[in-house]
Amino acid sequence: MDVRLLVDVGVLTSVVPALVITSRVLVRRPDPVRAADRRVSSPAVWLALVTGLVYVNQVLFTVYVLRVHGGDPSFIARYLPVGWFDLASAHPVLRDLAEHFPAPGLLAPSVLRIQAFLELPFVLLAFGTVVRWLDADLYRRIARSALLPMASVSYTAVFCLVEWDLRNPYTVDDVVIRALSSVVTPLLLAAMAARDTGTTRVPASVPGLLVFIGSLGTLGALVLVVYDTALLYNLGRLDDRLPFALAAAAALLGLRAAASRLPGRSAPTLSFMVHAIRHWLLLFFVPALAIRYGLLFGTPRLALSAAALTAVAACVRAAREMPTGAEQHPRAALRLTARIGCAVLAGAVGAALALRVTPPSYKEVALLTAMGAFLVTGVAVCGLLDRSRRE
Repeated sequence: MDVRLLVDVGVLTSVVPALVITSRVLVRRPDPVRAADRRVSSPAVWLALVTGLVYVNQVLFTVYVLRVHGGDPSFIARYLPVGWFDLASAHPVLRDLAEHFPAPGLLAPSVLRIQAFLELPFVLLAFGTVVRWLDADLYRRIARSALLPMASVSYTAVFCLVEWDLRNPYTVDDVVIRALSSVVTPLLLAAMAARDTGTTRVPASVPGLLVFIGSLGTLGALVLVVYDTALLYNLGRLDDRLPFALAAAAALLGLRAAASRLPGRSAPTLSFMVHAIRHWLLLFFVPALAIRYGLLFGTPRLALSAAALTAVAACVRAAREMPTGAEQHPRAALRLTARIGCAVLAGAVGAALALRVTPPSYKEVALLTAMGAFLVTGVAVCGLLDRSRRE
């Protein structure tokens, strides 16, 4: 079975339905939010909980390896690429815990299988958290639409293809567990979102968009740390990554606190940016993971083209929503289009420069940096153009 070809097929089959279905998601009227449901937490809280479970599993896995395999993870490491299983087996706390842990043989499921169940809710909650920061109503619309189960199936299919490409004695168990998670996770997330009472929406202003982009960037950095130290079983790297992770977490908390106090002013070009990001998150939701793994296991050019297609479609849809007054003032529409074009061009230049200065060690880091540079540059140019227009 050609995994590369199947990943490419996954990219195509996830992008096309997303382009068709997403237009219907925004047409539906939002459900009324009931005051009695205020006890329900946001997806960010559940994301933190799932992340905690991922690290608990890492501790249990370390205990299992120390007690059952004498601290040698080669029984599983030999089946997987270099860069996995950098354990913290020398840590005195973990060694003490392993020494006193009863029945360590019961911890065998900590080898790949527990992570196989938790990875899907981890990525879906991370995406849902970002969408809710942008627009809580959009988050609820996605959660009750066909996009959520479609994303669950798309993500799980990609995970299973990667599992098969990295075959090991636990592959069949992992595929079954991932299939189970693909059924359970969207049901739980939909039920959680249906009781969510959030009313957040990013204002179309430079501070509002920069706070959102900063939140997106810091959360993306934290997700990469979790993958590097936990989902790849590299708990031994956590000491080196911890200062960066704590700084990113502190920055994220500060940004989210600032987001609740931002003014609600808006301007035409910045309003376009908000609409474009809203549509892009909607369009990118289903194919996100297929595109990400397409860069690693598929055809990178196809994955990048699919990502570019979602971005272009988002800009086109956002432009259609903009009230330009073209019927009465055709020049107003032309000027707005010119300002948007300048912002997109400046953002592309910023992204290209970011890619040049970012070390290519991790493709995810390079892409996150490029996306952040594109958005920050675009927002800055939009703000300057709107300000000059007012003056």
